Amino acid sequence: MEELAARIDSSLRGTATLVDFLVAIGYLEKEDDAFANTASTQRWFTSAGQVDYTPGLLWTHEAWAMMGSLAETVRKGEPEQTLWEAMIEKPHLGPLFSSYMGAFAADLGPDLLRHVPVSPDYRRLLDLGGSHGLHSIRFCQHYPQLAAVIVDMPSALTETGPEIEKAGLSQRISLSPGTLQEHEWGEANDLVFYLSVAHNHSAEENRLAIRQIGDSMNPGGLLVIHEYLAETSLDALNAAFRLTLLLETGTQTHRHEDYCAWLLAAGFSAIERIDLEPREKGSLILARR
Repeated sequence: MEELAARIDSSLRGTATLVDFLVAIGYLEKEDDAFANTASTQRWFTSAGQVDYTPGLLWTHEAWAMMGSLAETVRKGEPEQTLWEAMIEKPHLGPLFSSYMGAFAADLGPDLLRHVPVSPDYRRLLDLGGSHGLHSIRFCQHYPQLAAVIVDMPSALTETGPEIEKAGLSQRISLSPGTLQEHEWGEANDLVFYLSVAHNHSAEENRLAIRQIGDSMNPGGLLVIHEYLAETSLDALNAAFRLTLLLETGTQTHRHEDYCAWLLAAGFSAIERIDLEPREKGSLILARR
């Protein structure tokens, strides 16, 4: 303990109290007088993980200040100010949030390539809420016949153009700034990504968005949804996520049955659910137009 306290330049008492807490909640494990990171801690918070989640920690530093309004949000049932409104007042939040989502996208990317079938006939990818551009870049690199359009708020796209240029894909990936509710997505889309977007919208907004997505797609096209699904019994992760959504956006996660109903009403079929591992990655829903 003395060595650890010295290494982090902290008091022995303070370090011991913090370590006891981290052991109790499963971030550290203790063996005799030694302490080590658990596998989950290694994955999310250290260089031993496959993805650098430092942007997530930086975002948490900003988001933590928002927790001060939790009591009032609980009383009202909605936030005083949504995350998107805060991004307008504080422009630095947009790129920071996009970097955080980029770190998650880097982790999710291999799963998408593994589970999302792309027909040789597909030509146009519509990436809704794809701020960081990593999914479009990854799929355009892997499937040379694809061209992509990324739709997201202007504040979330400030760093996307340079990343596309760096990948040498400026001729095949374009940006289309705007909100999902007030945007023309074009026609003849073959592959549509709606990844980690639905939990930021109400049930009615998602129903309308999925109908609009369907109207914009070619027959035989594929819609890919990534989400954290609301189950009958919530585990700690999903319950905490729903509380965070209440605070930041006033929205919630939705049930698999809800997505199926929205998809069927919009003319989709062959709906497939894929639960990813580890469970922190959420689930994919694939549907054919």
